[in-house]
Amino acid sequence: MDLQQMRYVLAVAETANFTRAAERCHIVQSALSHQVARLEQELGARLFERTSRRVRLTAAGEAFLPAARQALEAAERARAEVAAATGEIRGRLAVGSIPTLTAVDLPAVLREYRRRYPRVRISLRAVSSERMVEQVRDGRLDAGFLGVPPGFRPQGVRDRELAHGRHVAVVAPGHPLAREREVDLHRLVDEDFVDFAEGSAARAQSDEAFAAAGLRRDVAFEVSSAELMARMVRHGLGIALLPATFAAELHDLRSVPVTDGPVRVERLIWSRFTPSPAAAAFLALLGADTSPPEAGG
Repeated sequence: MDLQQMRYVLAVAETANFTRAAERCHIVQSALSHQVARLEQELGARLFERTSRRVRLTAAGEAFLPAARQALEAAERARAEVAAATGEIRGRLAVGSIPTLTAVDLPAVLREYRRRYPRVRISLRAVSSERMVEQVRDGRLDAGFLGVPPGFRPQGVRDRELAHGRHVAVVAPGHPLAREREVDLHRLVDEDFVDFAEGSAARAQSDEAFAAAGLRRDVAFEVSSAELMARMVRHGLGIALLPATFAAELHDLRSVPVTDGPVRVERLIWSRFTPSPAAAAFLALLGADTSPPEAGG
């Protein structure tokens, strides 16, 4: 088998479609299908179940995928290490971030990184904090920016605290709370809330604060993004609890300090293993110490 065949298999697995996989790989579909079939013949097992409606990995395909991904990443890493030895940083950089990141001006950092290292392919993904830890741990992301409760410590990765601060209540200008100088959770408990999905780290910050105060609130609307949350608040459908630094950018809404409100910590995470040259350059730009941790640390 060769690396190109592995790329084709990954593309089919990720798109669940031979036509879209061929478009991604810049090859005609018949040639891609032929290469996948040759690989299946060589392995002596079918990697995909094909029907007129869908393409799905078989058990053999599920087993093959992690090893194929590791082989491709190892080949790319080898090329990047050789280039770094000659003074050139290249390869790929995959970064994850919560949408409400404020401790770092991420677009500005990525612009400077691209100026310094134009041969690196950069990708940025909006990912929940829980999934981000998993994806950094298994190598799908090189680094990630989390927003988590103070007691949350990501497992299996290295991390550094970037910032922490309290949430504020975000309300529409015509809401009765918009005239208040500050409030507490008891004052908010009877409001309808717009928040993230239950069980997420973004939601846990607020849930834990209400629980600590012995209160139960009603989350009427669960959303997947801070932008949609702000739109819901603008239309008077509820109020939201958001980091003060992020809420300050929502100029058409009112931010009210909450004396006993949730606290959020923003953390940078990266792999416990030696980062690739591209990842090491990115972490250095952020001032992260990527030297191996001390034994037992």
